[in-house]
Amino acid sequence: MPEQPGGCCRCCCSFIFTLGLTALFMWLSLRTDNPTCSIQYFYLPILNKTLNTTTNTTLFFQLKLDNGNKDKGIYYDPVNLTFYDNPNRSHVMGNYTIPGFYQGHKKKAKKGGALEVMNKTLVTEAAYSNGTAHFRVDLATAVRFKIMAWKTKRHKLMVGADVEVTDQGNGKVYKKGIKLKSGAPQNKPYCVLLGALVSFLVLVLLDFW
Repeated sequence: MPEQPGGCCRCCCSFIFTLGLTALFMWLSLRTDNPTCSIQYFYLPILNKTLNTTTNTTLFFQLKLDNGNKDKGIYYDPVNLTFYDNPNRSHVMGNYTIPGFYQGHKKKAKKGGALEVMNKTLVTEAAYSNGTAHFRVDLATAVRFKIMAWKTKRHKLMVGADVEVTDQGNGKVYKKGIKLKSGAPQNKPYCVLLGALVSFLVLVLLDFW
């Protein structure tokens, strides 16, 4: 039986289309999302007017790390937190390090801590006349993703946020906390758009042949 015209082209296009879909599904399954980091609690007793204390310079905080990946765990290197006296990062009030740990997929971890601000002048001078103040928290670490039985290479994670503190010494923490964000541009939407465009072109070729 003679081979029908265009049969070879259809086979080639079908093969290319199958490869494209396979590559797209593999990319989706291997794609990773950085954990979401947020400040859940921030308290400076020295700024609490109701306590009327000038000696307690301890800073209490709680950090939340949320791994939103459905099937990928995260290995954290030591998580380094730096606290500044204002959003411009003029002076460092203190540093705190959370030891490295592993976090399973779709898991949340809350890490609390306290540090002594050695220079209390930095704290008191940061307060405005109405008692409120603005501080800065920066987080720096590196993460590796566990995909099935293997680990990815390390990816740097550097995020931060400004924290407004009331005259009660408490940070204005909202229901979902104060999200620490990165200033780096996000390119993932462009990758998704590119994948969709390639699939569309393959479908057009199939229809043409």
